[in-house]
Amino acid sequence: MIARYSLPDMEAVWSDETRFRIWLDIELHAAEALASRKVIPRAAVTALKKKADFDVKRIEEIEAEVQHDVIAFLTAVAEKVGEPARYLHYGLTSSDVLDTALSVQIQRAGALLTAKLETLLRLVGRRAWDWVDVPILGRTHGVFAEPMSLGHKFAIWYAQLGRDRERLEAALKRTAVGKVSGAVGNFAHVEPYVEAYVCRKLGLVPAAASNQVVQRDRHAELLSALAICGGTLERIALEVRLLQRSEVREMAEGFSARQKGSSAMPHKRNPILCERLCGMARLLRGYAGTGLENIALWHERDISHSSVERVVFPDATMVLYYMLVQSVKLIERLEVDTERMAANIQAGGGVVFSQRVLLALAGSGLAREDAYRIVQGHAHTAWNRGGSFRERLSRDPLVKKHLTRPALDACFDLHPYMRHARTILRRTVPKGR
Repeated sequence: MIARYSLPDMEAVWSDETRFRIWLDIELHAAEALASRKVIPRAAVTALKKKADFDVKRIEEIEAEVQHDVIAFLTAVAEKVGEPARYLHYGLTSSDVLDTALSVQIQRAGALLTAKLETLLRLVGRRAWDWVDVPILGRTHGVFAEPMSLGHKFAIWYAQLGRDRERLEAALKRTAVGKVSGAVGNFAHVEPYVEAYVCRKLGLVPAAASNQVVQRDRHAELLSALAICGGTLERIALEVRLLQRSEVREMAEGFSARQKGSSAMPHKRNPILCERLCGMARLLRGYAGTGLENIALWHERDISHSSVERVVFPDATMVLYYMLVQSVKLIERLEVDTERMAANIQAGGGVVFSQRVLLALAGSGLAREDAYRIVQGHAHTAWNRGGSFRERLSRDPLVKKHLTRPALDACFDLHPYMRHARTILRRTVPKGR
């Protein structure tokens, strides 16, 4: 991932130093388990734990020659350890180290993601209650529909983010597995006890059954969960983008005092953060597709997945982490124009209240089709030619015949559209989140 979108704490999870340190932990834990079974001498393990270390640059030098990263790592460690190094990697295969280490890195990355997702959840939940009594136009097909609570809109986001958290936690649990079972997973040269010991030390559980690798359906599920979460953040960002348009101006992302929107047009105030989030979500969908491609490997293993995963796991977790951090910033600095929202609700003299008028006329005895024709005609005229929808209705003889003026005016009351907003939030967003 390019530096622009790499945040230090997530970047550290995927650094070469971190990866090789986990590899060394796996090798030392395996040696401890083997010594406890009297397979290798305890003195050798003591020497390994005292002397084992590595230098990343030296590993890279050796790999350039041998073209095998695990062998390069073991060789570099052996240079520091000396004779006891013959007990490193005893009975193991490369993927015992690679896949188990990947699981550890995934869990560390996942901890960062879930913590930041929880921060965003709490913030969105607070905003939902802050704006539960603020009316905003709902829109369907991009067209004015009916008024609703702004808090309701945030409650929907909150519920979706909650499902993202559940999916992410489930996928992380399913990837919290290790394998130390040898070249085809049959424990021919290392006992299941060693696998269990190593996994316990690393906070993992042994894969119930593996071949040379941990099966990639687990990883595909995780990448899919990341992509779906990215889709939620995209949805939120897209909504802000749409409401920030010059013709709407109901919401806007924060704009700092020295910020500039265009190199050519000083008046511009572009939703660049939201657009960035929408674009980055496309990356996550691509990574998810790649994860699905990695499920089918030849027989007990090939390495067609390996080159892919060196890119997609660091990048996918970095991208989503960056998106979560920026989404928190977006919601914290979000500008809401309640006056503009109120003005848009009254556009066209209240055409968005048309369903209430339709129901009132039908309830008074007028045939529904006749009522629909009358209401639609006045709404379209008010919208296309100007004037007040309410006043046009009040002058219509058939409307006056079936509705008193107070009854007609009641159709334009916001209360029915807002009265259940708190009920929706109570069953969606715990108070105080």
